[in-house]
Amino acid sequence: MPASTDPLADFRTRRLELAKGRRATLLDLAPARDAADDAPAGTGTAVLYVHGFSDYFFQDHVARHFTDAGIPFYAIDLRGYGRSLQDGELPAYVTDLAEHHEELDRAVETMLADGVERIVLLAHSTGGLIVPLWLADRRGSRVADAVVAVVLNSPWFDLQGSDRFRRKVDLACATLGVVRPTAVINEGLGTYGDSVHNSRNGDWEFDLRWKPLMGFPVRAGWLRAVRRGQRRLHRGLGLQVPVLVLRSSRSELGLRAFAPSAMSADTVLDVEHMTRWAPSLGPDVTVEAVQDGMHDLLLSAAPVRERALAAIDEWLRPLLAGPATAPASTAPA
Repeated sequence: MPASTDPLADFRTRRLELAKGRRATLLDLAPARDAADDAPAGTGTAVLYVHGFSDYFFQDHVARHFTDAGIPFYAIDLRGYGRSLQDGELPAYVTDLAEHHEELDRAVETMLADGVERIVLLAHSTGGLIVPLWLADRRGSRVADAVVAVVLNSPWFDLQGSDRFRRKVDLACATLGVVRPTAVINEGLGTYGDSVHNSRNGDWEFDLRWKPLMGFPVRAGWLRAVRRGQRRLHRGLGLQVPVLVLRSSRSELGLRAFAPSAMSADTVLDVEHMTRWAPSLGPDVTVEAVQDGMHDLLLSAAPVRERALAAIDEWLRPLLAGPATAPASTAPA
């Protein structure tokens, strides 16, 4: 893309003020009027995108895929990430994933105030853990009842590695995560950034202050929060909305340096964990492997991401075929 062109220049950006001086950022893009006019009946539907760890929203091609079909698209930069990161904040750091519930509440409330009637949640990686936990905790509320479908793009359902390794990490998190929660226990995400940024081997331009090539440091308190969330998911969440779990066809973990094979595999997470734990989400879960996908399937090579988007479209089509109706619950968010 030309350096002078901001691909998100036509997105609306709104700051969501949160408790204790924190903030989140909500972006949205409306369909062109002719696309909206041609939209299928009942598309009072919008997509809300939730990013993962060491990430923020920059995937304008994903937004335009939906708005070209007449579906409004929203994306949130969570507290401590991207446009929401404030001076003095540790990036990508919370000690309880439930801290993110507040901004998800606010994002959905804003969408409903905009006239959206039903919401498809599209979440990636750690966002794919945060979103199901939020839905489970908000069960029966107005914000949760507005959600009609969930799409998880390579969700982080378990810690990669052996059972012995996970036990060691959990023991460390149980102690260090309490006594020294900001202690760095891992410096980042290895070679994945080399696979996606256009200064290296990837196709994508993004702000390296907000998405460093190596990722942000992993801190003990944050990883403790993730592991608590994963164990809760393993016990079962009982979500009553349909869920699509998309994953790569294979993982290639432990790379010490970039290799061409990293362009067609998940080099961050174990895809078998995604299949293993997907049934813990609820009774209506579909798992689909996308051949040659990278960790973020929607940043993979063009044919791969087109297959991923086509899979989402096909899965959503019958769910969105009927007219939209207002959320049934009148419970407070």
